[in-house]
Amino acid sequence: MKFFVICPRGLEAPLVAELQAIAARPEVKSQGDWVIDPVPNHASGGIAVAGPLAVALAINLHSRIASRCILQLTHTTYRKEDDVYKAARALAWEEWFEPKQTLRVDVTAHRSPLTSLNFVTLRIKDAVCDRLREVKGERPSIDTDVPDVRVYAHLTATHVTIYLDTSGQSLFKRGWRDEKGAAPLKENLAAGILALTQWSIEQPLMDPMCGSGTFVIEAAYKALNIPSGAIRAGLLKPEATSTDESNNASQEQISNNPSEEKPRFIRYRPTRVDMVRDDQGFGFERLKPFQKTEVQKQWQDLKEQAKQDIKSGLARHKELKIAACDINEKMVQATKNNWKRAGLPAQSGVLSNVRQIDALEAKNLFNQAGVMLFNPPYGERIDIKGGNKRGARDALPKNNNAPEFIEFLNQFGKHLKDNYPGWQIDVLTADMGLPGQLRMKESKRTPLFNGPLECRLFRFEIRAEQDKV
Repeated sequence: MKFFVICPRGLEAPLVAELQAIAARPEVKSQGDWVIDPVPNHASGGIAVAGPLAVALAINLHSRIASRCILQLTHTTYRKEDDVYKAARALAWEEWFEPKQTLRVDVTAHRSPLTSLNFVTLRIKDAVCDRLREVKGERPSIDTDVPDVRVYAHLTATHVTIYLDTSGQSLFKRGWRDEKGAAPLKENLAAGILALTQWSIEQPLMDPMCGSGTFVIEAAYKALNIPSGAIRAGLLKPEATSTDESNNASQEQISNNPSEEKPRFIRYRPTRVDMVRDDQGFGFERLKPFQKTEVQKQWQDLKEQAKQDIKSGLARHKELKIAACDINEKMVQATKNNWKRAGLPAQSGVLSNVRQIDALEAKNLFNQAGVMLFNPPYGERIDIKGGNKRGARDALPKNNNAPEFIEFLNQFGKHLKDNYPGWQIDVLTADMGLPGQLRMKESKRTPLFNGPLECRLFRFEIRAEQDKV
């Protein structure tokens, strides 16, 4: 089987390293060998992987960086829309799903000569429905919100590739985020940035502009070896918070029986776009080949090992050296609530290190240097503590010349030099002039994309006291 693992552009290298680590896990390796493409020389937005069906199981459960794992069904030449229709019509869709299941089709293109992707999308829908009507006597309904089955097609100048999605809702939707700011950082982008920083549990981690807590929660999951898909796999039960509408506060963190059979094809429509619970699970659970006894056994084996990883990981929670702050009181509370919903222990000590404070007043809470990682607001700085307002995360021009923002960055750069000797500072921003505004020289800059927005991950090294002249 051939798969394509989609990721945010710029994170292809850490994704390859992550996929290699997943493939090397004993319980994954026993299910078959993987062939992982090398890191491309351009931002391709994903990595190709070949291997057994179980590849999709492991990636959906364990990949922190992937957005989706899609399974290739065909790759062929085309010249016009009818060629795409014929390619889709020839596929045995009845072997993958039933007409009673709902369908969505998405099409992307790069240098395609076809003028209307909407028309191509319609032709692929027609092909799938015509095939199922001929073989099964009925056709699937279309659901563009929460479909049972997602079909993807990608057109180049000469070829069309058709895929089935194995992920369902995008993998950045871990299932814990229920409170957020205006434009929260996606979880898989945050995880990829953490991989680029090379932070480890032995080091302190500080986010002085934490928003709804994406960096700190992803860091805790990574440090405690909690799979990114734990909630969606039904292995980790989020703790209820005062703002939850329906959760029992006495729920156990770890489900007693993760292998318990769940009803298939539950029609779950999230009331909030980022909430994806275990009753929706992953897309592969609604595809027929993944329901075979052998593949189900492989899935249960992966979940059983993941359950053990969660237990051993949570036992290390007191080792976490994580702190965060935000000038907005509501964002601080959102971080704490999301931490609990993520199934992370409130008694870890991290929550006491999440405080409402201006970044200019944030001090090192640990007796050692570490990594500071943050994504500053892309708009004006808000200086009303505890207020409802928050900096808009709209794209900045390459150099933001707002006097208040420049003054803040000047002060913050001095604050870092005075209070964080020996620290590594990593900043994700769309403001290409940020190093000059901080009055600091970056040691590294990595191009990344936050959705369509081109950004840079700037790294600064603060000299330790003994290194200063």
